[in-house]
Amino acid sequence: MKYRAAFFTALSCLTTGAVIAQPACEPVDLVLHNTTIYTANDLQWTAEAVASRDGRIVFVGSNADAARFMCGSATVIDLSGKTVFAGFTDSHQHLEGVGRRTKTLSLFGIGTLTETVQTIADWAATVPDEEWVLGRGWIEREWTDEQRFLNKFDVDAFTANKPLYMPRADGVSALVNSKALELAGVTRDTPDPEGGRFERDLDGTPNGYVLANAMNYFTSIIPPDTNEYLKDNLERGLRANAAMGWTQTQDAGMSYQLVDLMKQIHAEGNMAHRVYAAVPVDEASTMIERGRETTADDMFDVRGIKVFIDGTLGSRGAALIENYSDADHNGFMNRTTKEELVPILHEALRKGIQIETHVIGDRAVRSLLDWYEEAYAAVPRSEWASTDLRWRMEHAQIIPPVDQQRFVELGVLPSMQPSHGIGDLNFAPDRLGPDRLGYAYPWQQLVDRGLMILAGSDAPVEAGDPRIEFYAAVTRKRLDGTSGPGWHPELAVSRETALKMLTIWPAHGAFQEQLRGTVEVGKYADFTVFNRDLMTIPEQEILTSENVMTIVGGSITYQSDL
Repeated sequence: MKYRAAFFTALSCLTTGAVIAQPACEPVDLVLHNTTIYTANDLQWTAEAVASRDGRIVFVGSNADAARFMCGSATVIDLSGKTVFAGFTDSHQHLEGVGRRTKTLSLFGIGTLTETVQTIADWAATVPDEEWVLGRGWIEREWTDEQRFLNKFDVDAFTANKPLYMPRADGVSALVNSKALELAGVTRDTPDPEGGRFERDLDGTPNGYVLANAMNYFTSIIPPDTNEYLKDNLERGLRANAAMGWTQTQDAGMSYQLVDLMKQIHAEGNMAHRVYAAVPVDEASTMIERGRETTADDMFDVRGIKVFIDGTLGSRGAALIENYSDADHNGFMNRTTKEELVPILHEALRKGIQIETHVIGDRAVRSLLDWYEEAYAAVPRSEWASTDLRWRMEHAQIIPPVDQQRFVELGVLPSMQPSHGIGDLNFAPDRLGPDRLGYAYPWQQLVDRGLMILAGSDAPVEAGDPRIEFYAAVTRKRLDGTSGPGWHPELAVSRETALKMLTIWPAHGAFQEQLRGTVEVGKYADFTVFNRDLMTIPEQEILTSENVMTIVGGSITYQSDL
């Protein structure tokens, strides 16, 4: 990349002797030129150059027309061979967890059960007796030696004097050891909690694999993290996300403790990207009292409440209408009960608060559509703060056609993670059977109905990489390029749609489509710059392309060595 400040003077015309006046210098802060810019704006899909002033876009157009801005103190960046995109947004992420992953045991991406257990053993050896052995990210679906859930018998031998707690990659189930069960007082006689379950041996003794609300027995006794530790995690997460190319992440369940730490980070000028946040449902009363909170520069915006209803498909915790094809039950709901949620929905309508609900199975999806609709009817429109609700369903992986249409009718936005599709489809045929696969991860079906899909990663559940999310959306294939029976390739989307799923549609999902999401004059100068053109290169090359620059509000928050 070449940086230069260009200065223009009047030039003499050699043929007539006349002096031709050059365009007057129009001062700006930043010019990107000599590139292809994908704006995500249907009225001007591509451009060659863009200029910004005071963090806002003032020009989008050709290299020739951009010349008048290449003057004064402007930073001018020649992006020959690079490609600029409207800034990417991760519509569902957990920022603190992304940062935590950089300094704790991460089991993400390990290829066998044997290696996973050995990695846990090596880590546990560094932990003193009586202290907690913590980590996360194990996932059996990719293991080549044995595909089953971990249990206490895998780890008890080397953790006899140390409690262990390690969530599965989905974050809604976990491995605990016998010491942790002892400290939590969980025995054969402990009943399963509402909205959760202890997996058990044949005699009813908990085997160390716990799901959903059963996890609370253990999280409640792990020593709390200090503010300093959590703030460092947030800052690490911000830097890691910016390096990936994210210009905004939408945090699905940021506690008020973290919200207040984010305000400190913002005040200190250390935000590498924008954050849009929903607080967890157990802090809903505080959200209802405090209301929306945002910064003047739109770097941080707290507007929603995150609700949990069911579990995940991989753990057989997703709530299905019919039984699992490979189990004699249909999952569970009530991580948040209807009785708990309905008053919150009513107040959200009155206060203009967005609702974001974790639902995965078709029973959970249908129930939530019912509850949303009942709330709409129960509160008179005259009491609504706004009729522009934009309530969301997070994940919404299994949606029968009749309920897809209800999304349209009720104005509900699907917030979905393409990487879940290509990962879960390794076991979804076993869990769902062929019929339900026809409307599982139904991206193109939803787009055909006119719905905007808000694409995200759910990091640290997944890698949190926009290349993977884009690739998954357009190929519906494993990362090695293969697929399998029942993967329904016709439900993949075009590259143009995938770009909108990562840009303008998430902006709409955060009520920010007038501020960001496309490269247009007046919007924030948020750009993601790659070394390859994701819109034209062969599919597999999407995964090996590189983010070379992340720009947020006209400021470079990440730059690679390329």
